[in-house]
Amino acid sequence: MKIYNSASRKIEEFVPNHPDILKMYTCGPTVYHFAHIGNLRSYIMEDVLEKYLRFSGYNVKRVMNITDVGHLTSDADEGEDKMLKGAKREHKSVMEIARFYTDAFFSDCAKLNIKTPDVVEPATNCIDDYIKIITKLMDTGYAYFAGGNVYFDTSKLERYYIFNDFNEDDLAVGVREGVEEDTNKRNKNDFVLWFTKSKFEDQALKWESPWGTGYPGWHIECSGISMKHLGDDLDIHCGGIDNAFPHHTNEIAQSESYLGHKWCNYWMHVYHLNTNDGKMSKSSGEFLTVSLLVEKGYDPLAYRLFCLQSHYRKSLVFNWENLDNAMKTYGKLIGRVASLIPKNEPIDEEAISALRLRFDNALGNDLNTSLAVTALYDVLKYDTNDDTKLKAIADFDSVLGLDLIKKAEAKRENDKKQAAVAGEFTIISEDGTMDPQIEAKIRDRQNAKKAKDFATADAIRNELKEAGIELTDIPHGVKWKKV
Repeated sequence: MKIYNSASRKIEEFVPNHPDILKMYTCGPTVYHFAHIGNLRSYIMEDVLEKYLRFSGYNVKRVMNITDVGHLTSDADEGEDKMLKGAKREHKSVMEIARFYTDAFFSDCAKLNIKTPDVVEPATNCIDDYIKIITKLMDTGYAYFAGGNVYFDTSKLERYYIFNDFNEDDLAVGVREGVEEDTNKRNKNDFVLWFTKSKFEDQALKWESPWGTGYPGWHIECSGISMKHLGDDLDIHCGGIDNAFPHHTNEIAQSESYLGHKWCNYWMHVYHLNTNDGKMSKSSGEFLTVSLLVEKGYDPLAYRLFCLQSHYRKSLVFNWENLDNAMKTYGKLIGRVASLIPKNEPIDEEAISALRLRFDNALGNDLNTSLAVTALYDVLKYDTNDDTKLKAIADFDSVLGLDLIKKAEAKRENDKKQAAVAGEFTIISEDGTMDPQIEAKIRDRQNAKKAKDFATADAIRNELKEAGIELTDIPHGVKWKKV
């Protein structure tokens, strides 16, 4: 497998650190509000990556944090605390807010067929781990105490900026509008590891530490949780592109300074889902959640397909017209899969191998989900029996997560019931097309069979066969395809 590594800015062959386990860490949500569908694009793509790695034979252990303390609205060291913001908004305690929105997040994930990681760890569970890391950073000179807080000293690093070539003057704290300069910092890019003094006098969650009663900075959480569950190295670290700086940059700084060696080999960043007006957020325009999609009559998996149709390293524009198109595509895809009728025929292993190669070539090339969806359509067109096609679709969908077999079975059963109730005769085209002339011939054949005029029925079948149309009788109807 080859994957684009944000740290090296090039596509690299993926080689795990250990033969027996692949260590994967993904940044989880800050549980102060519902996740919007832009947030969930990252989790969908990370889910596909994890499932493809397992599909390819890797033993994956995936860990994700839940940020339930210490995440500031600027995603750096300034701004309003997001958890306090949620608590004030809803007149609840911070932990009540955290529990409610954690459950809501995983409910949304379930609707999108996003697998729950092997380990999900709330930040508030790991205070001792953060203190251990910070203590060593203080002892080795990578951190300092000033104004009641512990800061990481970025001047001690040979290289701070990992993912982008920034102009340092553009990142000066005082330059950005509406941001107060933290005069405790020795350098403008230093960041807080532990707060004992902040402008949040009503901070609800505080713990004892060697530096006084306080709470951890945001960035230390992921380092501590990762090391607790995955040890001293990582294979893949994932997150949205907006996490690259400063969050992932600061994770690398503190982790490698603490460990004394390289921490993570591959960094995967998913680009934004934008609206026509720009980056999606919780504070502007209509709050686009999975629940809103459901309320408007959309299947959440149509949104998943919408995301899969684009590469994760490309910004994706969301509007209702684009989602309508994805919904139609999803419905047609289910219809085409439903037209495949299992008959317990032998599986064509050569066909499975050929189709699997196309699928692997897509996802093995930097997780090209768009080409993987194309490989799914290749199965439908492949010259082999329906049982083989259904097996290939089930295999591929274990990664793509579109519930195609399940929904196709439900559609077949529903179509049978409707046809039986109405006494109707169903005509299904394998490729989803409609041809009035062919359908008229099929109905003439059905009428002949009803009249027990089997000679005429056989003659119509032979006529269609000579025209390259193959018929398959199914309960309450006929399926046809061009051969």
